[in-house]
Amino acid sequence: MSALAERTMEASQEELQNAKIPLGYRDFCAHLLVPLNACRRNEMYLPWKCEHERHAYEKCEYLEYKRRLKHVKET
Repeated sequence: MSALAERTMEASQEELQNAKIPLGYRDFCAHLLVPLNACRRNEMYLPWKCEHERHAYEKCEYLEYKRRLKHVKET
């Protein structure tokens, strides 16, 4: 059984829908996108604000990318 099959979403589809997360962004890192987008709206998208949230989301996306590549190489 691969590592991809064992994973579950941390955010429910209802939470993502309420946060207005587009379908294309509803991946295993979407639970980090919800607070990031909320912070961006609260801070009027200032680029030096919400750095911690953005870094956490981008790191998650990078690790997810590496996990998918590893899965492809295994198959």
